[in-house]
Amino acid sequence: MTSRIEQLISEIEEYIDGCKYQPLSNSKIVVNRDELEELLVELRLRVPDEIKQYQKIISNRDAIINEAHQQADSILQQATAQTNQLVNEHEIMQKAYAQADEVINQANNQAQDIVNQASMQAQEIVDKAVVDANGIRQSAVTYTDDMLKNLQTIISHSMEGAQGRFDAYISSMQSSLDVVISNRQELTGAVTQAPDEEQGSMPTE
Repeated sequence: MTSRIEQLISEIEEYIDGCKYQPLSNSKIVVNRDELEELLVELRLRVPDEIKQYQKIISNRDAIINEAHQQADSILQQATAQTNQLVNEHEIMQKAYAQADEVINQANNQAQDIVNQASMQAQEIVDKAVVDANGIRQSAVTYTDDMLKNLQTIISHSMEGAQGRFDAYISSMQSSLDVVISNRQELTGAVTQAPDEEQGSMPTE
């Protein structure tokens, strides 16, 4: 969207291009002072309003960045809550390990008592207890690894999403800032050049 300042600068340039050259000169032109001053006055009046608009855009940048930080913090809090839940579940698995070890100990004690009566029967009980305990331990390890894998995926996706949104906000603000800087540079060059030409080389009709 073209601002009024840019339109005025274009109108001044078109006006200068449309002026006639002075006789026997390829650089000096004849201008209507009233028309040129009218354009310059409007240009000066427009400058404060548009600068305020640009300042408002820049001031909103901090609010947008803060909002992005808040969203990122919210995502991290959710990930932390899920992490705590998984940690609690991991503690349950640790209790399962302890129970499995207790089962093994009980089985060994029972087997020792039974050995006196029948060594073959005692060996079968021990073997069965060991197989059961290993099954419990393997299941606990598999379940814990699945939980940690899910946690890794959640945290990675959360970080990627937060970084993407933050980069998008920064890119948007940088584009707005570049437009402001470009417009100010064009405005400064145009305002400085017009009075110099008027005073040094442009007679009135």
